[in-house]
Amino acid sequence: MKHISLGGLDVSRIGLGAMTMAGTYTSGGGLDDAESIRTIHRALDLGVTHIDTAEIYGPFHSEELVGKAIKGWRDQVVLATKFGLVSHAGGGPGVTDSSPANVRAAVEGSLTRLGTDHIDLYYQHRVDPNTPIEETVGALAALIGEGKVRHIGLSEASPDTIRRAHAVHPLTALQTEYSLWTRDPEAELLPLLRRLGIGFVPYSPLGHGFLTGQIRTPEDIPADDWRKTNPRFTGENFRRNLAIVDEVAAIAAEADATPAQIALAWLLAQGQDIAPIPGTRRVARVEENCAADGIELNQNQLKRLGNLTPAVGARHDDANMASIDR
Repeated sequence: MKHISLGGLDVSRIGLGAMTMAGTYTSGGGLDDAESIRTIHRALDLGVTHIDTAEIYGPFHSEELVGKAIKGWRDQVVLATKFGLVSHAGGGPGVTDSSPANVRAAVEGSLTRLGTDHIDLYYQHRVDPNTPIEETVGALAALIGEGKVRHIGLSEASPDTIRRAHAVHPLTALQTEYSLWTRDPEAELLPLLRRLGIGFVPYSPLGHGFLTGQIRTPEDIPADDWRKTNPRFTGENFRRNLAIVDEVAAIAAEADATPAQIALAWLLAQGQDIAPIPGTRRVARVEENCAADGIELNQNQLKRLGNLTPAVGARHDDANMASIDR
């Protein structure tokens, strides 16, 4: 597996997102912790060094599972987790809180669940409108001074917030959705990150599964899956967005690859400072995703993919979009 640098932090250029290991897409049914742990171990065998989780996944279940899986492997793992969507002062899960006191409470819980004495990359999960970013980053800088955190990042932060945060302490990475399905970061975020020397970690690089080609009708989505109400997966938007998948599938056939591998290969071709974290809880899927590291798209294929119209519809429903700093 090739490696890239995220703001000076060396990682495999394909990572592993552990969100779905906690049942985040559905109400939690059908979890298989043993298979999830096998998936993490297989990823490590294939050269993945970058594993991403968060305290809100579960909540807490994903961190606990990752902690069990990396026991004995810690030195091989760049461990990333996120805080800020669980209030430890009484609000509980789903309450945004990046106050310095909550940051400290969150990191102690994550360290315990992950079974480690330090977190390699610690992200604010969502910007807290009630706490100045300077206060949050100041608290994170203190944790770096104590050795509990090595690097810090933001998730779904606006350019202004990134600039303000980076002025307090250098950011290593920004995590935001980016794929053939979501091209928004190209306009302003990516140029800013490159000027500041901040790496980019795209989440949902497979468009919440749409770019795999396995979802052809809304009926392919389980009834309790949150994608049932996502604007891109409903009505006319769904039908129009299939055109993206059809072109990805056509190029996959040319390259003797899967649509998921083509979507990841396109993303990898966008720069040496981009390290996507496709999420899965299945061994077969992590093997498929990691194989994208060896795919080189030709210029014609890159052009065809680059010219695709991005997905129709908002990235999330109104409630979730409201939590994104813009």
